Amino acid sequence: MIKRIFTPVSIFLILLLSLGSAAAKQTAPSFIRDAEIEHTLRAYARPLFKVAGLNGEDVEIYIINSTDLNAFVAGGQRLFMFRGLLERVETPGQLKGVIAHETGHIAGGHLARTQDALANANVKSIVGMILGLAAMAAGGGQAGAAVVLGSQDAATKSFLQYSRTQESSADQAAITYLNRTGQSGRGMMEFLEIIGAGQYQPQTTISSYYRSHPVSSERVSALSQRVLASPYKDKPPSDEDVIALKRMQAKLYGFTRPLGSTLKKYPVSDNSVEARYARAIGYFRYPDLPKAIKEIDSLITEYPTDPYFHELKAQALYENGDILGALPPLETAMTLAPSEPLILTFYGTVLNATGNVRDSETAIIVLNDSLSYDPNNGNTWDQLAIAYSRTGDTGMLSLASAERSLLEGNSQKAIFHAKRAQDFFPIGSPSYLRLEDIITISSQASRN
Repeated sequence: MIKRIFTPVSIFLILLLSLGSAAAKQTAPSFIRDAEIEHTLRAYARPLFKVAGLNGEDVEIYIINSTDLNAFVAGGQRLFMFRGLLERVETPGQLKGVIAHETGHIAGGHLARTQDALANANVKSIVGMILGLAAMAAGGGQAGAAVVLGSQDAATKSFLQYSRTQESSADQAAITYLNRTGQSGRGMMEFLEIIGAGQYQPQTTISSYYRSHPVSSERVSALSQRVLASPYKDKPPSDEDVIALKRMQAKLYGFTRPLGSTLKKYPVSDNSVEARYARAIGYFRYPDLPKAIKEIDSLITEYPTDPYFHELKAQALYENGDILGALPPLETAMTLAPSEPLILTFYGTVLNATGNVRDSETAIIVLNDSLSYDPNNGNTWDQLAIAYSRTGDTGMLSLASAERSLLEGNSQKAIFHAKRAQDFFPIGSPSYLRLEDIITISSQASRN
């Protein structure tokens, strides 16, 4: 586990798997959650989802903390993107091309049999299966087998085996989506060149994206014809999209590399927004709080209405022990981005950390607001349980604990907390009925 990366606030890690084999554990990285990065990916994807006939709110986007260059769709409308891919793309067009292509797989109903088999699988299981298969393909047979066995779903052994027909179909759909949104498809061609360049490398070093998304000369030719025939082929990306990509990559770099590496890539002589952003993150993780705050304050001075710079200042202070000092910048971030659930959850977390009962009462309001935007965030339910515990509301404490256990896939704990909570609510009340649902869902899961 990488130390202090994306801590349990608006930027945090959730460990995916707990397997007996130490080797298997090495193949199980974590999810990355970050308000700004998720906002950027949604902004890139939303127009593409819309023209593909998909409800963008129904498509879940996950970021896997792995250096592998990969992306895939699984378990219904779930899009998984690897950190390695987000760091490797060179332009917004390349990243949008990948998103458009994967959207083509979703809209086209590709891999229908395995998708049906995985429709109700939880995210941890899906990622465990895929990473296990990737490990075996890369030569880590024993570790990979352990992860696949841990996933308990043999149906996925053929999961990421897209056919050339499906790949070409997804390409053509992607170009259609890009044309309908007035964007160039050159990024797709460029990305194929990136992954195609590795096809002659040793099998163990070829990206899993290339292995799972076969590239043929016919596919490249067909794609090129559509791209070059598009009236938008030479349309450049917007400045806003370019800046968003640079910031995302700088943020990922700062949180996943040692300070020395960050300073080498983003030297102090570089005064760009992304360089100061990366250095600020690297400094506060080191930790060198004064240097971090200096970099962040320079960004806030130039961009006072950017919620993510205020959020980062709060995180730097909070993680270095200044709980009360983190509250003002967080309140500013929340005011500037009132519908960002991860920022709201971070605010609730810091309020709980003060140890003041009144702050926990406020945290309950804020955390419930966060859940109205993202009801499946286990960390939010966990903080809500803490807040209810501080205020002495045993019934809601048990309900929040049941919700958290349900999300974790711990059926026995979910049933235990739900049954305990039922004693505190009138029969037939909304909370009582929700607890009945949790008991039913958990009981069915435990029998499967």
